[in-house]
Amino acid sequence: MNKRDKIKKHDFVVTIIVVLFICTLGPQLVSCQKNAGDGGSSGTGLEDIVAKEMYRGLSSYTNVFKATIKKELGYCIVDVDADWDGAFNFTKDLTFLSMCAQEMKGDISQRMCTSGEIEAYARSFAAGDKSAGSGRTKANFLKPNKNCNLSSWVNGCEPGWGCKANDKVDVNNQKKEIPVRSVDCKPCCEGFFCPRGITCMIPCPLGSYCPRGELNKTSGICAPYRYQLPPGKANHSCGGADIWADITSSSEVFCSAGSYCPSTIVKNPCSRGYYCRTGSTAQERCFKLASCEPKSANQNITAYGLLVFAGLCFMLIIIYNCSDQVLATRERRQAKSRERAAASVRETQAREKWKSAKDIAKKHATGLQSQLSRTFSRKKTNKMPDFKGALPPMGAGAKAKKKDKNDLSKIINDIEQDPDSQEGFNVQIGDKNVKKQAPRGKALHTQSQIFKYAYGQIEKEKAMQEQNKNLTFSGVISMASDIDIRKRPTIEVAFKDLTLTLKGKNKHLLRCVTGKLHPGRVSAVMGPSGAGKTTFLSALTGKAAGCHTTGQVLVNGQESSIRSFKRIIGFVPQDDIVHGNLTVEENLWFSARCRLSADLPKEEKVLVVERVIESLGLQAIRDSLVGTVEQRGISGGQRKRVNVGLEMVMEPSLLILDEPTSGLDSSSSQLLLRALRREALEGVNICMVLHQPSYTLFKMFDDFILLAKGGLTVYHGPVNKVEEYFSGMGIVVPDRVNPPDYYIDILEGILKPSASSGVTHKQLPVRWMLHNGYPVPMDMLQLIEGMSTPSGTIPTQGGRNPNAKLTAAPSFAGELWQDVKCNVEMKRDNLQLNFLASNDLSNRNTPGSFQQYKYFLGRVGKQRLREARTQAVDFLILLLAGVCLGTLAKVSDESFGATGYTYTVIAVSLLSKIAALRSFSLDKLHYWRESASGMSSLAYFLSKDTVDHFSTLIKPLVYLSMFYFFNNPRSSFTDNYFVLLCLVYCVTGIAYVLAIFLEPGPAQLWSVLLPVVLTLLATYENEEDSTYVAFLSDLCYTKWALEAFVISNAKRYSGVWLISRCGALNSYGYDLKHWYQCLGLLVVTGIISRMLAFFCMITFQKK
Repeated sequence: MNKRDKIKKHDFVVTIIVVLFICTLGPQLVSCQKNAGDGGSSGTGLEDIVAKEMYRGLSSYTNVFKATIKKELGYCIVDVDADWDGAFNFTKDLTFLSMCAQEMKGDISQRMCTSGEIEAYARSFAAGDKSAGSGRTKANFLKPNKNCNLSSWVNGCEPGWGCKANDKVDVNNQKKEIPVRSVDCKPCCEGFFCPRGITCMIPCPLGSYCPRGELNKTSGICAPYRYQLPPGKANHSCGGADIWADITSSSEVFCSAGSYCPSTIVKNPCSRGYYCRTGSTAQERCFKLASCEPKSANQNITAYGLLVFAGLCFMLIIIYNCSDQVLATRERRQAKSRERAAASVRETQAREKWKSAKDIAKKHATGLQSQLSRTFSRKKTNKMPDFKGALPPMGAGAKAKKKDKNDLSKIINDIEQDPDSQEGFNVQIGDKNVKKQAPRGKALHTQSQIFKYAYGQIEKEKAMQEQNKNLTFSGVISMASDIDIRKRPTIEVAFKDLTLTLKGKNKHLLRCVTGKLHPGRVSAVMGPSGAGKTTFLSALTGKAAGCHTTGQVLVNGQESSIRSFKRIIGFVPQDDIVHGNLTVEENLWFSARCRLSADLPKEEKVLVVERVIESLGLQAIRDSLVGTVEQRGISGGQRKRVNVGLEMVMEPSLLILDEPTSGLDSSSSQLLLRALRREALEGVNICMVLHQPSYTLFKMFDDFILLAKGGLTVYHGPVNKVEEYFSGMGIVVPDRVNPPDYYIDILEGILKPSASSGVTHKQLPVRWMLHNGYPVPMDMLQLIEGMSTPSGTIPTQGGRNPNAKLTAAPSFAGELWQDVKCNVEMKRDNLQLNFLASNDLSNRNTPGSFQQYKYFLGRVGKQRLREARTQAVDFLILLLAGVCLGTLAKVSDESFGATGYTYTVIAVSLLSKIAALRSFSLDKLHYWRESASGMSSLAYFLSKDTVDHFSTLIKPLVYLSMFYFFNNPRSSFTDNYFVLLCLVYCVTGIAYVLAIFLEPGPAQLWSVLLPVVLTLLATYENEEDSTYVAFLSDLCYTKWALEAFVISNAKRYSGVWLISRCGALNSYGYDLKHWYQCLGLLVVTGIISRMLAFFCMITFQKK
């Protein structure tokens, strides 16, 4: 891509272009002479002959220079024919050739430069450029040659003059020799330029203006050129143009802005309604709304920019103010749809199941009611005869039918008559076997639970009747407990000698913990600060990274990884990680769709969400936004219940909660615990960490786990026996004191046990081990004997020599090595935890990645709409940046817009990165929670990226609506849009990496510094360091974007701009053929950065 190594100075190559241009002019010059002759000139025949001779001579240049041009100038010439036609196709106006042929009397071919002269001119011009050093002023004269040297300096050596060859020039001569030219020296023809130090003529390209110079008597300069008349030559007059090079060195040759030059000797001012840029050959019509005064150098299309600006502002204002209303309307429609679905499910289930119950009743009409009375009534009945499978006659039970109507039938009738009733009920069942399976003391408060229990019993009965035709109805109900339509799998967790030791520091976080968590029971884990309560939960869920774990953890009696059951395990973190820009129902509904079984009908999922909303008391706020730090939403207690509900809607078998009641008042805590107890009655194993629960709340738990500092167990058993256990040791809870608070105060050392107990708070874990027959660690044997160290601390290892404490402490290098080793092991554990997938034993098929992608896409799209105001601010900042840069950083012709586009790359990169950081920086905690529960990381990442594509498409349009119309570069709007589109896509991917890998503060800092530093590196122009800098700049995305911008603008310059284009591209190291390559590199960088961001997202997770 970099051409600096191929061509150090562009002037030599540029001059070769001139030669090749002349080569293509041979046929045109012939036709030129003929056309001039047709006009009736007296020298027509001679002119034609001269033109033919000149063409024969110039045609030999092709073989000399064509291969060199293809090799060296391919970076600035894409379509050779088009570029040459744009510079030297004089067929539209041949006047200047006719005039020159007449003026030179047919010897024009003897005045044109030969290949040897062109090469000498090119080499001398390059040497003059080198002698100029780092300055911009270039020497425009040649080195001494055969015609112009210290001993021979004819008039033709002066700028703007040329001479005729002394001898006839051999047009077929392939030798690069300079002929002697010293006779008939004349001023250069109009339309040609004659450089200083050479005595031949070269035609000026289209877009230039090369008239005969006129002497300015005041300054002594031949206007419009920069050379002066030679001193001491009174007969010497001003000649023609003296140089054609880049715009900086030969701006006087270029057709000036505000004028157009149809030929190289004619310049016309632009008319009203037209504009003419520098180097124009024709005037261009202005747009309708553009204002173009006479001699306008560019059209003023600011009006279009203002219209686009007003339209975008109007659209953004609508989005800014109406996004909430649009979402609210959509949510109301979806809520009505869900309500209709739920009502339809209730009606259909009630109708079909009630019909089944009637059919069963008709089949066993004889004696049915008397049998129901004996089965469901609490009243003791007399001994019944054994009918051996047959029901008794109806007459015997007719009286009982009126007197004792069974509870189940009454419940069903009540539901049929009033399906919207919200009242709870208690089921009383007389049969002993059925009573064991009934929800004892359970008040079911939702219709979904009522239907599930009541109609479930009838379905079970029907299923059993198909297998046992001779059984009575009561027998069917008695055996119904063995059949369930959709039952959650149970998880029993047993742990033995569970010990967690922090790697590298040999510190126990949890030690010798033994016990069991039973399904259908609610366990509370309590203890003072530093007792390892949260560590205990992490060990149960298999998330204790960075620790060495010993002991056994059995799941359902088998030693398998508990992560194999993560699809049916719910973990409620201590922090309320809930999406604040979603409503309560949206949060719960999303969790249910992604984590419930994929084959579960949508109607059933609706009922599950409704049940959780009602059980947690969230009906009044179901349509309220949860809220964020900036936007107030629901209260803290309600947010805590939503946090728990996210795990309840997935119907877990094991539910672990980390301080779910922190920050809640007593009533809210009781409401939450009641909901959890209802879950436990369905077989859910629930374990939670609590701090200072009230006595009422404490009595609602089934099991109690009390931990001491160091992760030692003090008690693990039923709540109703904890006081009995401690009383046996002489620790009696005083009146009006909450038992858990009293026990925690003792373990903290705030309170001391009574002297009659004979124990200290440090001996309580040992007493529990001895009470249950658990092995006691060696270093705790002293506590059994009542011994203690003088410092009161428990030794970490038993049986050691007491003098071991005198051992020298480890050196600083040793401690540093241990810390590094510990960090490496922790990183390794995290990688294993993230990448080593365990076998799924949950038997639940959740939706696949594609289906979850659809769910995530809907959620992220909804969040983006609610964040429309933030998006509008981003677009407004881009608009202002476009206005400022479009007004201040003009796209100049000298640099082909490089300066303005440099600022564009920096501004767009910076603003796009800052905006893209929000996609992942603010949702890290949410992702960590969702991925830990089994949701698809790929679906999450792709949904974020897909929604951000909207901004990727809109942001270039927003910026260019101001920058392009205020700046009006020569490149097309489409080219600029595609370059910016690829640039925004690239920097968005880089921003993903920064947002995921770094914290928000450093990520923002890098987003600002990165585009600035890379742009400076891409535009660095120190030749001494060019080798290394060029290599690094070729790896910068800013270099690719800037090159694409400059290329798209430079290819619009032709004719007289050809040398400037080649010189600029050569100095920048750009290539016209690399436009698609630059766009491809930007897109590939965006794809690679997204892959890297996804890898970082699933790898570097905080645990």
